[in-house]
Amino acid sequence: MKKVVTFGEIMLRLAPPGFLRFSQTNTFNAIYGGGESNVAVSLANYGIPVEFVTRIPDNDIGKCAMMEMRKRGVGVNHIVYGGDRLGIYFLETGAVARGSKVVYDRAFSAMSTIEKGMVDWEEVFRGAQWFHWTGITPAISQGAADVCLEAVQAASQLGITVSTDLNYRKKLWNYGKEPGEVMPDLVAGCDIILGNEEDAEKHFGIHPDSVDVTKGDTMDAQAYRSVCTKLMERFPKARKVITTLRGSINASHNTWSGVLYNGKDFLEAASYDITHIVDRVGGGDSFMGGLIYGLINYPDDDQKALNYAVAASCLKHTIYGDANQVTIDEVEKLMGGDASGRVAR
Repeated sequence: MKKVVTFGEIMLRLAPPGFLRFSQTNTFNAIYGGGESNVAVSLANYGIPVEFVTRIPDNDIGKCAMMEMRKRGVGVNHIVYGGDRLGIYFLETGAVARGSKVVYDRAFSAMSTIEKGMVDWEEVFRGAQWFHWTGITPAISQGAADVCLEAVQAASQLGITVSTDLNYRKKLWNYGKEPGEVMPDLVAGCDIILGNEEDAEKHFGIHPDSVDVTKGDTMDAQAYRSVCTKLMERFPKARKVITTLRGSINASHNTWSGVLYNGKDFLEAASYDITHIVDRVGGGDSFMGGLIYGLINYPDDDQKALNYAVAASCLKHTIYGDANQVTIDEVEKLMGGDASGRVAR
């Protein structure tokens, strides 16, 4: 099977234990994660050959991040070493009516100082069938945006499927460019687009026809049809546009589903009621990992691919850490309607 390549920043995540606030803790749990690395871990877990491309410092912390990827079965053959530091983010996990908080400490990270020409994309894409990036990467710096565009253009020229998760992050766009100045050229080269109504609005000024896309604490799936069709009209290379549907009852209780538009059919997955969230960080990444797996393995069944993505990401909410750690069997069991959580003996 040909490999999947993902490109982005991996960071050190520091979080107080349990549900402690920053002001209460004197210890932090340390793990590694990031949008594109999380997708890579999901794919490796499903048996898909995958390479993660990034830039990390040539020091002990950078090597720990690299070893985490290797431990999860992710290829690290094209990581670029350089720069002074690994990016960090601090996570305070919310509960019930108190939402989670993220504080970034990633200025001047190795990835943010990447430059064009540092990655040999022709070599990276040798034997590849798919390339994935997210809107987080071009938000980091002009250099990261330039290298991301290098990758998208190289993959497109080689006939490799290109996917993106638009992932708007307000706190990151601070190097002098607005998303609307950077993202259109990148997304124009994409075959698969994942994004919600906020992503579409902040990046491209696209709004849903419906004034309110929510129905109380749940999401109105049909209201997203207009966003999907407008994105496909704006970016004609796109073959599929997908949106996750998260209804937030509170920080510990969400509903979760998704829709997929392929230019003809508007498909909707089953909705899951996630009542005791362990960790919602990486939920969208786990969806993307499941979606890529589904579209590769069920190329003629968009509904099944969407169902797999939603079930996989539903299960991610039960996993501590950034990356999904579930098996194909567990995902397919949930897809089949078994949400009992009984002990497997």
